Amino acid sequence: MTVVPRRTRRRTSVLLASAAGLATVAALATALPADAHESHRHHHRPGRYQDVQLLSFNDLHGNLEPPAGSSGRVSELQPDGTTKTIDAGGAEYLATHLRQARKGHPYSITAAGGDMVGASPLLSGLFHDEPTVEALNKLDLDVTSVGNHEFDEGAKELARLQNGGCHPTDGCYTDKKFKGADFPYLAANVLDQKSGKPILKPYWVWKKKDVKIGFIGVTLEGTPDIVSADGVKGLSFKDEVETIDKYAKVLQRQGVQSIVALIHEGGFPASGAYNYDCDSAGAGSGISGPIVDIAKNVTPAVDALVTGHTHNAYVCTVPDPAGRPRMVTSAASFGRLYTDTTLTYDRRTGDIARTAVKSANHVVTRDVPKAADMTDLISRWNTLAAPIGNRPIGYVAADVDNTGTESPMGDLIADAQLAHGRELDPRTSLALMNPGGVRAGLTYPAKGAEGDGVVTYAEGFTVQPFANTVNLQDFTGAQLVQVLKEQVSGANAAAPKILQPSAGLTYTLDLTKSGADRVVTGSIRLNGAAIDPAATYRVATNSFLAGGGDGFPTLGQGTGDLVGSDDLTALAKYLTANSSAANPLTPPKADRITVVR
Repeated sequence: MTVVPRRTRRRTSVLLASAAGLATVAALATALPADAHESHRHHHRPGRYQDVQLLSFNDLHGNLEPPAGSSGRVSELQPDGTTKTIDAGGAEYLATHLRQARKGHPYSITAAGGDMVGASPLLSGLFHDEPTVEALNKLDLDVTSVGNHEFDEGAKELARLQNGGCHPTDGCYTDKKFKGADFPYLAANVLDQKSGKPILKPYWVWKKKDVKIGFIGVTLEGTPDIVSADGVKGLSFKDEVETIDKYAKVLQRQGVQSIVALIHEGGFPASGAYNYDCDSAGAGSGISGPIVDIAKNVTPAVDALVTGHTHNAYVCTVPDPAGRPRMVTSAASFGRLYTDTTLTYDRRTGDIARTAVKSANHVVTRDVPKAADMTDLISRWNTLAAPIGNRPIGYVAADVDNTGTESPMGDLIADAQLAHGRELDPRTSLALMNPGGVRAGLTYPAKGAEGDGVVTYAEGFTVQPFANTVNLQDFTGAQLVQVLKEQVSGANAAAPKILQPSAGLTYTLDLTKSGADRVVTGSIRLNGAAIDPAATYRVATNSFLAGGGDGFPTLGQGTGDLVGSDDLTALAKYLTANSSAANPLTPPKADRITVVR
């Protein structure tokens, strides 16, 4: 593959009111040979070592405007052990922070770890995420891996985001043809089943003068389990480690020794604070989850791993197969953080001097000037979205949060789907909602001019952006119990996915036990009555779950299928019917599942 030079750019100079030096720093070591910074002393020839800045972020999900509520805050650990929350995110602020960070760094790369689009707020989602791609172009993103959400609308739509062109159904939104991304999407482990070849570029090489660094991009192998079947039709997803190792050898054969893997898979840090010391108790001990096994097994030829998917923040070192520490980073989600990693390039070997790698997560604070070009972009697309987005669909008496094992927002959605199901078929017994489909909560404070407590269509879209349908299926009581046990067993044993229940369904979740036993069978009640294993229950779910998604194979075995309206329409109808300005809806108490810890 041809080595691709960095494109010529004009950097926008931005003066900051605040340096906002909120960061956590991890460093493998500081010792370098005496000539490590020779290039700073001898301008007539380059020294042996060259610091390369790698700025990275992940899981933006089209959040161009500052995310609302808990989705727009990060937790910061204080010196006294307490934590405080900081408002964070928004493309206008992210642009300013990145541009400021690049100052004084002539060798600078900006990379991302997938899920730049998909599950996006209305401002981007209404236009098939063209606004976000346009914003990423302005952010000077160099390269990104694909994530699972890049496949929400299928491979053809992903190709359009890469290459440009108007939407095949909705056409052009403005008088200008959509140009597509001017950065490459990397999909090394996503193959076309017919050709057996990657659907997009598997790797990309950044080069400036005599410095070159290769990037390999993969998404999680389990993408088909968490994306609708239509989105991954005709595609196969290969093992992350085997794929990265394969293309690392390809890059090395081309003379590229410095390699970064962009992996849309992640981990679970020991702390929710973005700036905790991940390595304080030993290398990698502060993080668990799938990324740890990947990091321990990916070839030592890879020098750093930029990760994502779990929406967590961490900067950790995990030993590679040779036992050498290697940096693994993630910048939370929604543009609330970015990671600044220094890769020290050794011109003699063409490789990264691992003993000098350091990395820090920084908060995208909102106390800096907004980037004018981002403000213009958001305003332009908001003008097109406003007639749809500003329409009121309901009223709430307080914030409806989407946090916790069972969340008020999850319960509200389940109640809305139960109500919609009963309109379709009065026999509908209950509804179940997957937690990953609840993308945000509803906030009581007004986001715009609508007034406090008013829920707009745009806010509803942010909560449920997938356009799944509400599906009805028949299950036996025994199957229903099995579905609840699949929350904590099988594919979900290590990382439980607790379905959000509609009113009337109650049970106990005992987290002191293991596997399927964590669901206490004898405690399961529907409207106060025990589940009859032989009886038939009509269950409402979204179309993703109805296909067995999220590790719930039993939900794919229902009978008597009936397809209703999309889930956002169901939510909007429920809010309109059950709330008013004079009598706003009180958030559910989230007390349907009794959790024992």
